[in-house]
Amino acid sequence: MKKSAIRAGLCAAAVGASILVPVTAGAEPAPPEAAPAGNELAGKTVFLDPGHQGSSDGQDLAKQVDDGRGGTKDCQTTGMTSLGGVPEHTINWKISEMVASSLQSLGANVQKSRQDDTGWGGCIDERARAANESGADLAVSIHADSTAAGEDATNHGFHMIVPTLPIPDAEANAAQSGAGLAASNAMRDAYKSNGMVPANYAGVVDGIQTRSDVAGPALTQVPLVFVEMGNGANPEDAAVLESPDGQVKHAIAITTGIVTDLLTRADTPAADAGAAAAATPPGSDKAESTPNTPKAAPATPSTPKATPTTPKAPTTPKAPESTEPGTDDQTSSDSSEVLARVMAILKPLLEAGGVDGLQDLVNDENLGLVSDMASALLATALGATE
Repeated sequence: MKKSAIRAGLCAAAVGASILVPVTAGAEPAPPEAAPAGNELAGKTVFLDPGHQGSSDGQDLAKQVDDGRGGTKDCQTTGMTSLGGVPEHTINWKISEMVASSLQSLGANVQKSRQDDTGWGGCIDERARAANESGADLAVSIHADSTAAGEDATNHGFHMIVPTLPIPDAEANAAQSGAGLAASNAMRDAYKSNGMVPANYAGVVDGIQTRSDVAGPALTQVPLVFVEMGNGANPEDAAVLESPDGQVKHAIAITTGIVTDLLTRADTPAADAGAAAAATPPGSDKAESTPNTPKAAPATPSTPKATPTTPKAPTTPKAPESTEPGTDDQTSSDSSEVLARVMAILKPLLEAGGVDGLQDLVNDENLGLVSDMASALLATALGATE
């Protein structure tokens, strides 16, 4: 990968992050040599699927639809409710809106499975069909998990769901075994680099869970990342998922994963179907989440949620060893360097802002605006690649 590609990746992630992080009072960053072009993702289409829906009135959630593997599955579920009584669909929606705004500021065409957080969002097969029809370079399905109807202090962490291979549909199999798997790994890396911990339950291995019972990936013919952001039954995970500053952290991780994947993606060969990991046994009662996980009942929190801790700063890797340009080793090393530098840039901004007061930032008036901090971030990103 050429230095110009690394510069583009840093600039894109910097500008995308800037709309999520408030400017520190009194800061007077020096203007960069050039203003952000805002077109780093021009020509790219991203399909965002905020899981579940605001209302299912008049809908038959138990209606059977194609599961992508020759069987059927419930049309949809209501999703979990976190310990603090926040519905999953609302968490998913708020975070997806921030991600959409970030991507649009970079010139991406963003399409969504649902347009609000009040109405019906469609069956799982309808959402997959919409992703296919969008022709997206990448689809991202955003969810949160739950492992208990009450509190679960043991199970915690994020994970990406990937499908057991092969998938019967040849187009879906090619998409998910190649670019989809690579994008899922990139998203996992973005989460880890942002200080978030992979899930310690349900057979998750280093942030990846392989399953045959989730219909979305088996029906989607464009590369898909299926994110389970955390366990809404776990007190610490729930605090992050429920709070505006925690939602910003998730939005930054998801945006960074998308930008890194789209700007570093090469032709990814389909994985050997015989090498696919064994799936978690079917039996999920959540249409697109972890098997056998009961829904948490809404409850009013008795105590205020603790403010999530600031993510740890990632260690910037050493310069890659001398490698002939164009080799796989060089591309992999450069991709890791892009991600590490992006996260190193984001970390002090999160600390400087204290991620407090973001309630005033994340609203209809401010969402989508690129703050003055974009200039400082761009200058920093450009300087880091000289």
